[in-house]
Amino acid sequence: MSKPLVLIAAGGTGGHLFPALALSQELRRRGFECDLVTDMRGGAFDADFPAREVHRVPSATLYGRSPVAAARAALTLLCGVWQAWRLIGLVKPRIVAGFGGYPTVPPLIAARLRGVGVVIHEQNAVMGRANRLLSRIACAIGLSFERTGYLHASGRVKVRLVGTPVRDAVLAAIKPYTRPSAKGAFRLLVFGGSQGARVFSDIVPEALEGLPRKLKSRLKLVQQVREEDMGRVRDLYARAGIDAELATFFADLPERMAAAHLVIARSGASSVAELCVLGRPAILVPLPHALDNDQLENATRVQDVGGAWCVEQSEFTARFLGREIARLAAAPEVLVRAAKAARAMGQPGAVIKLADLIEEL
Repeated sequence: MSKPLVLIAAGGTGGHLFPALALSQELRRRGFECDLVTDMRGGAFDADFPAREVHRVPSATLYGRSPVAAARAALTLLCGVWQAWRLIGLVKPRIVAGFGGYPTVPPLIAARLRGVGVVIHEQNAVMGRANRLLSRIACAIGLSFERTGYLHASGRVKVRLVGTPVRDAVLAAIKPYTRPSAKGAFRLLVFGGSQGARVFSDIVPEALEGLPRKLKSRLKLVQQVREEDMGRVRDLYARAGIDAELATFFADLPERMAAAHLVIARSGASSVAELCVLGRPAILVPLPHALDNDQLENATRVQDVGGAWCVEQSEFTARFLGREIARLAAAPEVLVRAAKAARAMGQPGAVIKLADLIEEL
């Protein structure tokens, strides 16, 4: 007898693919087969996705465009639904699980047209637009936050609070927070999500250069930097005498997070979930101008429990950041409390709960 197949649908960014990857890892341990379906853009993250096969169907975003562009997007989505309908007829999944982003719309609509059960998972503190649309046809909805904004009333009876699944590599990196000592190294990690963040390349070097000499000598910096910013950022740190390890991507980011005394990062859902599971204090800088302020909501939830400091990008200046790093480095007990609060908010069992929901259905 063949193993039951779960078709996992996710957008092409790490924020969508990382929790999808975690679910696939867990389902495969339970004897399921898993396929991934995403859009035509592909990306660096799905190359190593633990799936039997990776399928691609066209998709597009409907919002914020001219009428002509919106019509083209709708046509692309219809084409995607047709291709996904054929795919589902071919691979015959037992259930389709969607993790948000418009690449999930065609396969989940096609699944319902085929009579296949649909589950969606929302990683953010507000329901994304694709998931809002799909919540009406989903059999079940997994949430990461008890209070999730923009959840349609018809979807509330389908909700299961599960948390955001994190990858095996994150769970393997869990260890107690190490209190920084007054004379020892102060380990600072800076990353900006799957594509890096220009603002960190602009602000962080200037902030660190202005720190007292004694603190600068203690710094052990690891920073994700975009390729186009690498040369100038490397030169800035060299002139400032700062011990910095720079890369465009860290394959071992969970271990880097676990080793840090303080993290500076965007507040995408997967980043927040992983920081909380690991229990690491962070200065979170939400991506500005997002349609639904999802990153601001994520960061605020962690700040509210004392696990992070949320600063909007308009206030994220070199002067502010320099003062904040100096304050925290001089107050290790504050960092320890924040690490404890973040860890209390973490949900390392989220992937088990979501996989249980899949099995029930």
